[in-house]
Amino acid sequence: MNAIAFLLQTIRISIPYLLAAAGGVMSERVGVIALGLEGLMLSGAFGAAMGSYYGGSAWMGLLGALVAGLVMTSVLAVATLRFKANQVVVGVAINLLVVAVTRFFLRLVFDSASNSPRVPGFGGEGAANAMLASFANPVVWIGLFALPGLGWLLYQTPFGLRARAVGEKPEAATTLGIAVGPLRLKGLLLSGALASLGGAYLALDQHQFTDGMTAGRGFIALAAVIFGRWEPMRVAVACLLFAGAETLQIQLQGAQLVPSQFVEMIPYVLTIIALAGVVGRSVAPAALGKTE
Repeated sequence: MNAIAFLLQTIRISIPYLLAAAGGVMSERVGVIALGLEGLMLSGAFGAAMGSYYGGSAWMGLLGALVAGLVMTSVLAVATLRFKANQVVVGVAINLLVVAVTRFFLRLVFDSASNSPRVPGFGGEGAANAMLASFANPVVWIGLFALPGLGWLLYQTPFGLRARAVGEKPEAATTLGIAVGPLRLKGLLLSGALASLGGAYLALDQHQFTDGMTAGRGFIALAAVIFGRWEPMRVAVACLLFAGAETLQIQLQGAQLVPSQFVEMIPYVLTIIALAGVVGRSVAPAALGKTE
């Protein structure tokens, strides 16, 4: 594989990471721990498969993903914002709940314990260069612009200024007349929409939903958020780094130079090394995880 093909494959693999990490940055910037990213991605993947299967188009799949992601985000918001539940516990519970719910509806709707039938995607299959053709997928472009767009939202708009204030000093924001709860809710809903699109990309790209298909990408996206120190452009670079490691893993598996068990560990080992190197020096938003 030449360098250009490696780069194109890295960009393609990075899309779900970029979308989920954008959701993670948004959530944590308003003070809510984004531990439920994995569950939100998985719910988006299942919603996309459902919407695409019954709606007959990938666009309906995107709509289904957004609905599923926002439903699970609403559960998260009610537990953390309304009832002040521990955000770590709620995040873990959301991840476990979504695994169980998707398995239940996979059996109920598609009569399968492992995967859905083939669903419509955004095309590109059968093209002379499938890797280039995949860039016709609009979710790819949404993913590429997600973190730069979020950077603009956070640093160039009144909403972003208020969101950062709520994530750092909610008491001070309240004295300035900013309603902390509603603003955190808006941030959480945007976070859920972005993460669910990351899951939708996986389902529509593979033309089916597979049980547990996010395979820990939500946790790696959260690691990218911490590695990037909650700054959108740094987080984007971290996502590309992790995607590059996954691309390298795929290439080494094909070459069969190293036992596959060791090759499969590359992205996860890189995640641990990256976090071990920066997590001690990273400064999270001051109000992250704290209730009002």
